[in-house]
Amino acid sequence: MKIILIKDTKKVGRKYEVKDVADGFALNSLIPGKFAIPATASNLKIIESKKLGDLSISKNLSEAVLKVTEKLPSGKLVIEGKVNELGHLFAGIHEEKIAEEFQKVTGLEIAENSILIDKAIKGVGEYKIKIKVGDKTIDLLVEVKGTK
Repeated sequence: MKIILIKDTKKVGRKYEVKDVADGFALNSLIPGKFAIPATASNLKIIESKKLGDLSISKNLSEAVLKVTEKLPSGKLVIEGKVNELGHLFAGIHEEKIAEEFQKVTGLEIAENSILIDKAIKGVGEYKIKIKVGDKTIDLLVEVKGTK
């Protein structure tokens, strides 16, 4: 069955891609879960117009994120977390926490799935992460400080 993804979906594809998936997977999982819609002619036209609108928003957002990351205090995003005696964090810092702190500091909201890290940050120090906004990838320095 041909579907149009309306959300980024792990192991399936990115938003607005047209995919051919098993009927059962589409009808029982993707469509009811609001991850996809059937790829009809009318849906394809609607999605194309939404895609164009999102591209212009994405371009403006990527420019704004780039400007804001350059103006961060000390050029990096500082995140605090509780640590033990050895300096290891009790809870790892995931994409969700980074997005939340970025919004607090800059006022710009970025999606968690646009933050690219291999695994959760579990220690104190500086880490270079990537933020994918539209077709651009921006480097961001994250400093993790420990609190007791």
